[in-house]
Amino acid sequence: MAENDDCIFCKVARGKLPAYILYKDDHVVAFHDINPQAPVHVLIVPIKHIPDLEAEAEEGEGLVGRMFQVAARVAGELRFAKNGYRLVLNNGAGAGQIVPHLHLHMMSGRRFAWPPG
Repeated sequence: MAENDDCIFCKVARGKLPAYILYKDDHVVAFHDINPQAPVHVLIVPIKHIPDLEAEAEEGEGLVGRMFQVAARVAGELRFAKNGYRLVLNNGAGAGQIVPHLHLHMMSGRRFAWPPG
């Protein structure tokens, strides 16, 4: 899928919007969420504009696995991996996906309830 000029995550990935970037490679970027829901709230986002899991599966990119690998790496670098963290991937508006660009939330620094939501 092509980049989306209206997508906030595409703008962050291309450096057109400022963000506190924690990790970036040719496929994925990780940065602090501007509206954190926990003391640590990082978003892991594909560089390529992919709106949801179905589109990712159609393209056969394998980016979801890469996003989880990056989450583990960033958790280790920020030194909260041993204390635990939550990973959330909302898929579609009904699940709470606000930005239509595939993304993974990584949160830590507080206790989380179960079930979520």
